[in-house]
Amino acid sequence: MPIYLDHNATTPIAPGVLDAMLPFLREQYGNPSSSYALGRAAKDAVAIARSHVAALIGADPDEIIFTSGGTEANNIAIRGSIEPNGSKRSIITSTVEHPATDEPCDLLAQEGYTVHRIKVGGDGRIDIEEARRTIRNGVGLVTMIYAQNETGVLQPVAEIAAAAREHGALMHIDAAQAVGKIAVDVRALDIDLLSIAGHKLYAPKGIGVLYVRHGVRTQSVLRGAGQESGRRPGTENVASIVGLGEACRLAAERLHDGNTAQVMTLTHALFARLRHAIPDILLTGHPTARLPNTLNVLCPGVSGRAVLEACPQVMASTGSACHANREEASAILRAMGIPEHKALGAVRLSLGATTTARDVDDAADALAEAWRKCVAGTARAL
Repeated sequence: MPIYLDHNATTPIAPGVLDAMLPFLREQYGNPSSSYALGRAAKDAVAIARSHVAALIGADPDEIIFTSGGTEANNIAIRGSIEPNGSKRSIITSTVEHPATDEPCDLLAQEGYTVHRIKVGGDGRIDIEEARRTIRNGVGLVTMIYAQNETGVLQPVAEIAAAAREHGALMHIDAAQAVGKIAVDVRALDIDLLSIAGHKLYAPKGIGVLYVRHGVRTQSVLRGAGQESGRRPGTENVASIVGLGEACRLAAERLHDGNTAQVMTLTHALFARLRHAIPDILLTGHPTARLPNTLNVLCPGVSGRAVLEACPQVMASTGSACHANREEASAILRAMGIPEHKALGAVRLSLGATTTARDVDDAADALAEAWRKCVAGTARAL
C-alpha cells in the first residue's frame, strides 16, 4: 500500500469514531428536536459530543456550535460577528490564510469593510509588532490561521489576541489544522471564536465546530429554525456530531499520552533522512514554532509535483497550482518571500497518529529516488 503522508489534507475516520457513529446511522436515527424516546436519545448523544469537544479546547459545552465544517465555521465567525459590531468597519488578517478565511474577508471588503492583511516574514510568522501597530480602535475583528495548512507554522495567537483585546476587537482563529495535533486552550489563548474541521482529526468530512465565547454576539449566515442556539439552523447531523465528539475524546487521550512527541520524533527523522539523501533540500517556515507532524520541503532543481508523480509509493501534496501546461508556485510560499523557482520544488509531508518509523524510512527512500530520477531527466532534457 502507498504510504499516506497527507494528513493535513484529510484524515481517515478512526475505527473508534466509526463505531460510535454506526448506531446513529442505523437504529438511533431520531431527530434531536423530537420529544419521544428516539429523539431524546439523539439529543442526549449530541449533548455528550458537545461536552467532548468543549473539553478538548477548554471551553464550556454551551459555547460549542456544530456546523457543516471548518469553512462554515469561519464564515459564521467572520461574517456573523462583524455585522452585529457594525460601527467597527476594519478587519485584520494575514497574507497566509486558508481560502475559507480569505474569501469571507474578500466578500466583506466588497461590502465596504476595510481588510488589512499583515505580511509574514521568511519564517512564515507575522511580525507581532506590526500586528500591534495595525490593531487599533475601529478594528472589529482579527482573524488569523493558527497553524498554516501548507507549512505547519504556528502564529503567535495569544500575543495577537492580547492586542485585539486592548482595542476592543474580537479575536477569531482558524484552528482546523491545530486542534488534535497540539494542545489548544481557548481560555489560555484568550480568544473569542475558534473554528474546527472534523476531517482534520479523524472524524468525518462535513462536520465542524465554531467555539463562541460567552457574551460574543454572532449572526447566522443561514436562515431557518433555531437549532444550535439560533446560530446555525438545520436539523443536526447526529451521526457525524457523535463522530466528532468521539474524535475529540480520542484526541485528548493522544495528547495526554504523549503522541505529539512521538509524531514530532518521526517528523524529525523523516527530514534528517531526506536531508542526508538530498543535501540541498530546504525546510520552509519557522524551525520550532510549527506543528509536530508537518514538513514542507523544497526539492532542489526540480518541481515538487514532478517528484510526487515519480513517486507513487508516497501520497503527499504540493501547494502549487497547475494551469494548462504551466505550474504556479504556492501563494503561501511566495508570501513568505520564497522565489518562484524555489517554491515550485515544494512538497508537503504531513504525518498522522498511525504513521510508523518504517513508513518514514520507506517514504524518505522513495522520495529521494524519485528526486534523483527527476534530476537526471532534467539534465538529459537540457
